Amino acid sequence: MANQVVARFADGRLLKGSSLDVDPTRPRCHLRGVDGTMTPVQLSELKALFFVKSLDGNAAHVEGGDIASTDPGLRGSRLVEVTFQDGERMVGLSTRYPPKGDFFFLVPVDPRSNNLRVLVNSGHVRSMTLVEAPNA
Repeated sequence: MANQVVARFADGRLLKGSSLDVDPTRPRCHLRGVDGTMTPVQLSELKALFFVKSLDGNAAHVEGGDIASTDPGLRGSRLVEVTFQDGERMVGLSTRYPPKGDFFFLVPVDPRSNNLRVLVNSGHVRSMTLVEAPNA
């Protein structure tokens, strides 16, 4: 099954579509646009690749950063705040802190988020800090 993705490039470009071959250990993936056009995407050119529920999204939605202390996602993950070079901020779960390598996955904690997970390009992160998880 193809993943619906939104590719946000560091230069501000945006591509929406689907992909079957995203692998952070490979230099590129392919994105089939909504018009059917297949485009190779160099991961190094991306700010992040957003795996989404819907390609339409909701531009008015502001990502929340709260998580319940009983959320099972907290097991084996660290709650982190990522600030991108462009000032965008996301709070999510990461299995590794600090991340190793050029890319890492972040799972947003906001259940109303359109983002299922995000492949973040470490080179376009201004800061990444641990967030204190709520007490049980």
